[in-house]
Amino acid sequence: MPFKKLLLLTLTPFLCFAKAGYFEPWGKDSDLKISAKEELPVKPKSIAVDIAEKIINFHQQVISPVDGPRSHYRPGSSEYMRIAMKNHGFIKGFVMGCDRLLRENKDPWVYRSIEENGEQFKYDPPRE
Repeated sequence: MPFKKLLLLTLTPFLCFAKAGYFEPWGKDSDLKISAKEELPVKPKSIAVDIAEKIINFHQQVISPVDGPRSHYRPGSSEYMRIAMKNHGFIKGFVMGCDRLLRENKDPWVYRSIEENGEQFKYDPPRE
């Protein structure tokens, strides 16, 4: 019996001053939507990103037409790297693009797939 009284005396202040109810810590999902008027800010391009884009342009316009398209993804790996560098900066975009090139194969994978000209492609756009 003395233990119950001691426990009650110890917990009484916590019970008296506790906040009641459950509060959602992040709010509602509707608060997270970006309206049409409100767009993400565009980062200024660095010199490294500009040079990398010129190299990717050369690859897409000169090398790829001669060698033929080989990517099993949409968007293609070079376009993926360009978008990733534009959104995340040179270093992170380059690492994301290299990771994508390492995953480039014809094996079935967990990505969504789309059909283009009767051929299945893995759909994996870079994350914002």
